[in-house]
Amino acid sequence: MTASGAIRVLVVDDHTLFRRGLISLLAGDARFEVVAEAGDANEAHRSAEATQPDVILLDNHMPGVNGVDALAGFRQVSPAARVLMLTVSEDEHDLATALRGGARGYLLKTMDSEMLAAAILRTMAGDSVVSPEMTSKLVNAFQSRRGEAPATAADADPDPIHSLSPREREILAQIARGASNKEMARALGIAEATVKIHVQHILRKLNLNSRVQAAVYLTGRPG
Repeated sequence: MTASGAIRVLVVDDHTLFRRGLISLLAGDARFEVVAEAGDANEAHRSAEATQPDVILLDNHMPGVNGVDALAGFRQVSPAARVLMLTVSEDEHDLATALRGGARGYLLKTMDSEMLAAAILRTMAGDSVVSPEMTSKLVNAFQSRRGEAPATAADADPDPIHSLSPREREILAQIARGASNKEMARALGIAEATVKIHVQHILRKLNLNSRVQAAVYLTGRPG
């Protein structure tokens, strides 16, 4: 963040008109500062390394390297940045690939400005966000992995959920239901800060990157 507390944003989109419009939109909100823009993945990686943004708004279908394929590069050059996919694609494969690649959210360009601003703020608060229209596809995409070969260390474990404590399993179930940290704290009678610590432990033990992945991990488990 800047000294004034504004969230520093990198906008990546190959459509100049949309990119400039998004930049103009964010510039009118004192909570955000656009520190760089890029029209392709290579330029975006250079800009991310130079500016170290808080949030990267990343289109998916771009010339050359697609957004989902650029995620690994962002982790290398700007590991602290939260990447939010902002795309027209409602494809399940794109959604699943983005989340597995470490994106903190998947947003559709049809969302309004207030929802986008709220999504950025939630991401900075540690949450993960997915456009409501993609929720069912999110579950479908991860349920389809049941028959696939392991892709991560968590997959390689026969059942990594056994590494969770009883309280952590309760928290994971609440995450799958879409509960916020505040709602979980109230339901379980514990402090919100304690919930945050449990969530961090769950993600580490399951080798996952976000609450969204934790939710679909539990939802996609064989019954």
